[in-house]
Amino acid sequence: MKTIGDKLDSFRITGVKPGFTLAEENGVSAFEDITESTFPGKWKVIYFYPKDFSSVCPTEIIGFDALTEAFEERDAVLLGGSSDNEHVKLAWRREQNELARVQHHQFADTSGSLIDQLGIRERTQGVALRATLIVDPDNIIQHISVNGLKVGRNPDEVLRVLDALLTDEPAVCNRPIGG
Repeated sequence: MKTIGDKLDSFRITGVKPGFTLAEENGVSAFEDITESTFPGKWKVIYFYPKDFSSVCPTEIIGFDALTEAFEERDAVLLGGSSDNEHVKLAWRREQNELARVQHHQFADTSGSLIDQLGIRERTQGVALRATLIVDPDNIIQHISVNGLKVGRNPDEVLRVLDALLTDEPAVCNRPIGG
């Protein structure tokens, strides 16, 4: 598994743009390629979840989405995804009202290339573990946490860790967001 200080290798995944529920809206495609260089100069908060149309995953997506603006204020782009394809993500957005207008990027790692590069594939089911990475603008991993399939994350904690990393100073336990 990659860890703190490791650089992301090159990758290409299919991104689903924020706000779309159809493959094309007003002549604009909902899809775009996302690579390690798609968001130059930005921090990247990348979170993986096992499967679309599941019970824990939408709670995390909604939780992260509620903080989209806070991440953007910190010059960070929020990316959430699984190995399910881009059309499944759009179908899920249409099916579940809370996901209809997600305001951060989702992605489909259908080949599992990024999942495998990071070493976060669950061995029995073959899906992504609930991994969260904070990657600096030079594509160096500055934070990684991995949960099993059944345990959701706390997006506020991810924002707190990003805040601490941005200070480039020691951060005490339970340092509040923006503290």
